[in-house]
Amino acid sequence: MTASPTTLPQWINRRNAIRGFIFAGVAALIAGALLLAYLLLVVAPNLPALDAITDYRPKIPLRIYTADNALIGEFGEEHRDFVAIKDMPEMMKKSLLAIEDKRFYEHNGIDWRRALGAARANLGGGSKQGGSTITMQVARNFFLTRDKFYGRKLNEVMLALKIEAALSKEQILELYMNQIYLGQRSFGFGSAAQTYFGKSLSELDVAEMAMLAGLPQNPARHNPAVNPKRAKQRQRVVLKSMRELDYITEDQYQKALHETLHVRNRGQQFDTHAEYVAELARQAVYAQFKEDAYTKGISVYTTIVKADQDAAYESVRRNVLNYDQRHGYRGPEAFITLPAGEEERDDAIEEALQRRPSSDRLIPAVVLEAGPKAVKVQNPGGEEITITGDGLRLAAPALSDKAKDALRLRPGAVIRITQGAKNAWAISQVPQVAAAFVSVDAVSGGYHAMVGGFDYNLQKFNHVTQAWRQPGSAIKPFVYSAALEKGFSPATLINDVPLDLTGADTGNEAWSPRNDDGKFDGPITMRTALAESKNVVSVRILRSITVPYAHNYLGKFGFDPAKHPKNLTMALGTGSVTPAQMAGAYAVFANGGYTVEPYLIARIVDGDGKILSETKPRATLPDDARVIDPRNAFVTDGMLREVTRTGTGGAVARLGRHDLAGKTGTSSDAVDGWFAGYGGGIVAVSWMGYDDSKSLGGKEFGATAALPIWIDYMKVAMRDRPAQERPAPAGLTQVDGEWLYDEFTGDAARRTLDIDETAPGAENIVPVPPGTAPAPAQ
Repeated sequence: MTASPTTLPQWINRRNAIRGFIFAGVAALIAGALLLAYLLLVVAPNLPALDAITDYRPKIPLRIYTADNALIGEFGEEHRDFVAIKDMPEMMKKSLLAIEDKRFYEHNGIDWRRALGAARANLGGGSKQGGSTITMQVARNFFLTRDKFYGRKLNEVMLALKIEAALSKEQILELYMNQIYLGQRSFGFGSAAQTYFGKSLSELDVAEMAMLAGLPQNPARHNPAVNPKRAKQRQRVVLKSMRELDYITEDQYQKALHETLHVRNRGQQFDTHAEYVAELARQAVYAQFKEDAYTKGISVYTTIVKADQDAAYESVRRNVLNYDQRHGYRGPEAFITLPAGEEERDDAIEEALQRRPSSDRLIPAVVLEAGPKAVKVQNPGGEEITITGDGLRLAAPALSDKAKDALRLRPGAVIRITQGAKNAWAISQVPQVAAAFVSVDAVSGGYHAMVGGFDYNLQKFNHVTQAWRQPGSAIKPFVYSAALEKGFSPATLINDVPLDLTGADTGNEAWSPRNDDGKFDGPITMRTALAESKNVVSVRILRSITVPYAHNYLGKFGFDPAKHPKNLTMALGTGSVTPAQMAGAYAVFANGGYTVEPYLIARIVDGDGKILSETKPRATLPDDARVIDPRNAFVTDGMLREVTRTGTGGAVARLGRHDLAGKTGTSSDAVDGWFAGYGGGIVAVSWMGYDDSKSLGGKEFGATAALPIWIDYMKVAMRDRPAQERPAPAGLTQVDGEWLYDEFTGDAARRTLDIDETAPGAENIVPVPPGTAPAPAQ
């Protein structure tokens, strides 16, 4: 039977189609075989070894903690908290899989269905879609670049298959969730939880987890701290997918959709302000471990106590600002021209404020309008704030018509504002004066608090450990302590009258020391002289016991003798000390006569929790640490308590404790203000001064500048510490209400110094009982 002319073309077409299909099939088989051969013979042998993931060692930064586990510092290129998959919240895993790889537990590393769907969408000209599984992303993140070319994609596929053959699904997911970059220098979901929400993963709710799960696709675009609107949009996509997969209920879905999230817009923050402490610890660890310090997950636990550190930080800030405002407004930090257009004006303000260094709660702002009764400003967030009433008090001189141009507030002035009680705004300024505070345990020497300056962001110089300053009268207790060993006692009478010294006396030139208040009280006891901080009496005592003896004696307390003069000015504190040195020195009086070496690091732990080094605090002090006679420490302590009861440190009495002791210090021309003291087993030192060594002011002393810092701190630090009783040690005898060494109760006692025994009324001079000193000069 022959084909009709009308069916022949159809037959030919069918034959050609079959031939084409066979040819295409053969070609596909050949291409597939060639591709398989290429993959097996070329790609597979050149794939990298999987050591990086089978022996995963994530880069964990150096972290610094207080003694009670508050994080105070982190150092390293990558912020990462490794969270084992067994500890990963189930909802966090579901949030991630819902958006990144729904069939993760079903495929072998390649989700062919998703890959083909992505290919069709991309070839069809629609929005670009990714077909990478989590396993493929692990391959890319650990071994490959993000450059888009087909050779890399083939490597990625083969690596994914190799990874799936080597690791379990849970191991792969653990790698991904700890290695992936999530913005703000944060790697892994554990770190991102802290960075964006200040919480651990286990503390996050569904809405927060969904927000984090949306980050891997594009950490910059979906960063909730930088792009909250886009981050919210991405979060909704995640939540929708979670609901479709029945990972969450409808109620959970609706609640998460409408929840207001509180995102940290400044990124990582720490549990307390201890930047100077963290930097000291970092330096110590880097010196020991070099670059490994920043990648091996080392944790450093300091001796700092969080509550004490908080109290010290707030006290320094508050009292430095109080001092600064006592001395008036210095004017705006800068001036800018405000464009007429609103958009251009906002841009100019934003640019100006971004250039200002940040300082906790001292917010930069630009003046929009200024008048004697109200000042309108714009803050970095673009909010307009009107300041009135008491909020203008500091800047009142700058609102006067007579104010000089450099001082006057006007539109375009860049100033600082702060929010106080009842959220009221006030004009403020960044202080120029420096300050420092440090406290240590009197027995162990461990630091409890350290504030090296007003603001670490403004100045990295640590005044506690690096500032060598004149101690002024804060050095006097050590001279008086030396005098006790020479037969003096708190009852010894010394003549407080003008003293004129010749060049022969000083070894240099004539000198006439004077008391700070310009007053002289005649014969007074050594107890009263220390309480009143009498300069002339202190010089007379030093001259009596000799400079070489006292100079050598300072070394017992940890002072560097080379930093102190070998002349009579030593009695007035013309040498150099650091606040840290002063804390260690006063600890000798506080603990009964033992030297302590203040230390900061309690222990260092590696990433596996192994202790690398440890310093255990001492509960008692060894005999070989004793540097002064226990009697000396006891008697000096009694005189230092007098300072806080009736003397220049009398403001301490408001704390209502009888175990407080200390000494004010004001160097020449009020360049330095100090208070060093102790109570309840804590030794604390506060200091204030300018880095360029200018005067604090004619009416400023240690009692006005430094002592308030000390009081505010001790009010908190001693809250749960009982008052310490100090029994008199053996070898002391009480005579007329004062303690004397047994060997000095007879003729060897130094009862008077530089008193004319033939002067009228001298026969009536008797030791003054404690507590009867005249009121101190303020």
